Amino acid sequence: MVYAIVKAGGRQEKVSVGDIVVMDRVGAEPGETVELPALLLVDGEKVTTDAEKLAKVKVTAEVVRDAKGPKITIHKYKNKTGYRKRQGHRQQLTRLKVTGIK
Repeated sequence: MVYAIVKAGGRQEKVSVGDIVVMDRVGAEPGETVELPALLLVDGEKVTTDAEKLAKVKVTAEVVRDAKGPKITIHKYKNKTGYRKRQGHRQQLTRLKVTGIK
């Protein structure tokens, strides 16, 4: 089984061909191809961690669609002062489908 650990949006993800990866928003349109930097490559029993060899490894992914994460509500409250603050946030995300590891 061939898989790679890639850097995706400030996090590390384990990917193989055909996997769907959700990461922070990428400035690419749906259908475009994006290249992800590999940090580790496992090809059967052979594990590659050398930076020079990993520079030659290309992990390509196709942008499936843009999405938004779940709504997060933030409440701040201070007792006896009347201070209340409510805020919401939804993270901008992108779905990628891994098309190749070479």
